[in-house]
Parts: sequence; structure tokens; C-alpha cells
Amino acid sequence: MDIVKDTLSRIKPVSQELLQQAQTRLDNKTKPQGSLGRLEEFARRIVAISGNSNPDISKKVIFTFAGDHGVTEEGVSLFPKEVTPQMVLNFLSGGAGINVLARHVGADVRVVDVGVDYDFEDMVGLIHKKVARGTKNLAKGPAMTRDEMLTALKVGIELADQCRAEGVGLVGTGEMGIGNTTPSSAIIAAISGKSVAEVTHRGTGIGDEALANKIRVIEGGLALNKPDPADPLDVLAKVGGLEIAAIAGLVLGCAANSIPVVIDGFISTAGALIASELHPDVRDYIFAAHQSVEIGHRFMLERIGADPILDLEFRLGEGTGAALAMTLIEAGVKILKEMATFEQAGVSQG
Repeated sequence: MDIVKDTLSRIKPVSQELLQQAQTRLDNKTKPQGSLGRLEEFARRIVAISGNSNPDISKKVIFTFAGDHGVTEEGVSLFPKEVTPQMVLNFLSGGAGINVLARHVGADVRVVDVGVDYDFEDMVGLIHKKVARGTKNLAKGPAMTRDEMLTALKVGIELADQCRAEGVGLVGTGEMGIGNTTPSSAIIAAISGKSVAEVTHRGTGIGDEALANKIRVIEGGLALNKPDPADPLDVLAKVGGLEIAAIAGLVLGCAANSIPVVIDGFISTAGALIASELHPDVRDYIFAAHQSVEIGHRFMLERIGADPILDLEFRLGEGTGAALAMTLIEAGVKILKEMATFEQAGVSQG
């Protein structure tokens, strides 16, 4: 699809010169060099990503993509798939975890229906981008057709392009989709070659028997669909999810538009992993919000080369970790912009 090729062609390495300039500025602040640790990393990376030595990331948006999964027929989740639309309605009424934390950090939440098996009416805050009424059951065949996968990818890319036009300075990813830790585990198993048992955990909190079943289901789905680890889009179509594809598109689009993107947990990182496998420079635009309880998440982050900002034992998704990490990234930028230099403060340097 042309939009994907075009987006990939627009992704450039971040400026090493701007990274260094920002660090030099930080080194002249009234503190021992490097003493604000990762806040300094966040600040210099935001400068390099945005291409702006005085970046403004006050306009923050978190996209929560929603989609259903045919593989829930296999009993891989604690909750029935009816919870997906119920939670979307909860997001739209402002009552979910992501709403509370986004309000706390001053971010907008935009809910995107990219694949829910439910017909939503027009509601404030809901973006209608339904590609299909959920994926098909990956245990019985490909989760999506290639066209469905590309269309969902395009949804994310176009939202990133829109953010650029609106002057959004920081984008976060989130998701909702009962059953979606199953395709996420399948994606990292397919790409990394690790065993399914190594990368599969309890999702919503399933017991031992259900976990063993979930591992069997993923193993069977990989054996049946034979996704090509050298072709990230083949992996995505065969064992992924519509919301995962949209997140991959959003990450690609943010990289193409020089917008820093904060990825949430396991499912969001599955999308970011696909994006970073498609283009080596994508990883430079990604901030990993946190280390999820899901065991496969660590392998994804290692493959991307992203060091998680927080470790709060989260496993909710929705964008909750991304919201909290945004505050720390913003704090780093404020240090760069507002903290006095030795010269300004009349403080002697050692």
C-alpha cells in the first residue's frame, strides 16, 4: 500500500547534533553533570526527535484503540468479548483507568474503534475507523486478510499525520480488546523465535489450566499459519490484531512526522515491535512507558532496544502506563527549558 511505503520513506534518523547540543545545555545547568539521570535522557531525546531546541510537548494525546479477537472462542481470556464494547463506553463516559490518569497528566484521550464487534453511535471522543468486526480466530486460520491489516495500519498512520497538523507534541498509545495478549504473545514468539511458553502469561488473570490452554492455542496458531519472521506484516496479518496494527501504524506515522511516541504495555509494544521491524530508525522515536507484568513484554523491549521508564507492576493497558510516563518526559523537558545555568544563577562551577 502506497501510504505505508510513503510513510516508511519519510522516517529519518534523529539528529545526533541536536542530541549533543541538548546535553551540553543540560551540563551547564546548576547541578552536577548527569545528576538528573534519565530526565536528561528524555529531554535530549525530545529535542532530537522534534528537531526543536525549545520543544513544546504541552499538547498530549493518548489514542486508545479498540478491537475484538476471534481467538477468544478458544477460552484464552478470563472475560467474555462483550467486555470490549462495554469498556469502550466506559472510556467515552470518562470512568476508566485511562481517563483518570489522562486527566491527572493533562492529556486528551481519543478512543478509536478499529475492530469492535459492536455498532457504536456517534459519541464525543469516539473515532469511527472500523475495519472489521474483530479478527478471525488465529487458531483456525489467519487473523486478518492482508488488506484488513494494511487498512488498520493506515488508520494509525493517518491519526499521526493529523497530530502533526494539530501541533500535538507527545502521543501515547493504548488499547482495549479482550483476548489481545494472545496475539501479542504470538507476535513476539514468531519474530524472536522464543518458545510460546517463554513469552505467554496470564493476561487478565487466568489460572494454570487456562494458561496451558492459551500456550497450546498460540502454538497451534503459529504452526498452522506459519508467519514469516522476516516479514513483520505477514506476522501481523496472520496472528495479530486490528488494534495492534493500528498502533503499529501510529508509531510509524509518529516517526515519519518527528513526533515522540510513548508506548504503553504488552499489546502496545507488540504494535511498536512491528513498526520497528519495518524500519530501523523507528526505535529512536519510541519511549517505553513501563515494564509490564506480562513476561513476553521484556523480550519485546529488548528487541526494540527500549529501556522502560517505570515498573509499577501494571497489566491494565488502555494507555495507563503511557499517561504516567508522559509526566516524567515532560519533567525532563522542563528541566532543559526552565532550570538556571551556572552563569544565570551566579553559581561557581567545580
